[in-house]
Amino acid sequence: MESTLITVGLPVSLAIIMFSLGLGLTVADFTRIATAPKAFVTGFVAQVFLLPIIAVGLLALTDLPPHLAFGVMILSFCPGGATTNLLSRFARADVALSVTLTAVVSLLSVVTVPLLIGFSSGHFLDLGDRPINISSLAISLFLITTVPVVLGMLVRRFAPKFTIRSEPWFFRASAGIFVVVLVGALSSNWGLFLENVAILGPILVAFNVVLLALFWFLSRGLGLGGAQAATIAIEGGVQNATLGITVASMIAGAAMPDYALPSAVYGITMYVVTLPAIFLLMRQPKPVALPA
Repeated sequence: MESTLITVGLPVSLAIIMFSLGLGLTVADFTRIATAPKAFVTGFVAQVFLLPIIAVGLLALTDLPPHLAFGVMILSFCPGGATTNLLSRFARADVALSVTLTAVVSLLSVVTVPLLIGFSSGHFLDLGDRPINISSLAISLFLITTVPVVLGMLVRRFAPKFTIRSEPWFFRASAGIFVVVLVGALSSNWGLFLENVAILGPILVAFNVVLLALFWFLSRGLGLGGAQAATIAIEGGVQNATLGITVASMIAGAAMPDYALPSAVYGITMYVVTLPAIFLLMRQPKPVALPA
């Protein structure tokens, strides 16, 4: 029962999350790249290229077992979480940039995640005669990420009234399903979780802090405004933990493998780190209304 809950519930929850993301997207969210190319390119490069490099550098300073190190790499390949747009709103950051980055990087993850996993798996793991089926992983990701996003965009385009009413409910439903699945996964692997949380916790917290700080200062150093820098830091620091757990489960063919533990732990610690960072350091001044 618990295995079915995880193996079925995780993909379903991820698909609903991606569908709710699609409900909030329009074609303008993609064409906006042309209006602010510097901010988009900075955020895109930070997420897709710099983030995995930072993960490799951090892992080089630790002695994590190979299976947990590979799990950290899986997490680093994942796009920003579905809540980054909400967190950017809390930070009074550039929400439009956040939406565009989330959309583009999430859609491209169907290509980038399998390729990066295939490239890194041989370095961290001894796969023997059981190599990862990259094609199968890409197809599965396409079905549970890209297809729901496109369907959500089509619903928004042809049923706008339904979209306005249903978008908040789909977001809450996906969050609720993920919580139920995560609790079920942790409860069924509680011993394994307790054995590794003390090891993973400090590393993942440090990872989160480094990402937020580096991407913030990188963006500011390139001349971007505080709102754009906050968005890029949040997009890079808050990963789609649901996708990380799902991908790990697909690779291992098990409900909650060791590879998934870093994503499961990070799904909790990233908010513990990011929320204080937003409210203490990155929150932008409230716009002052000009007199009429």
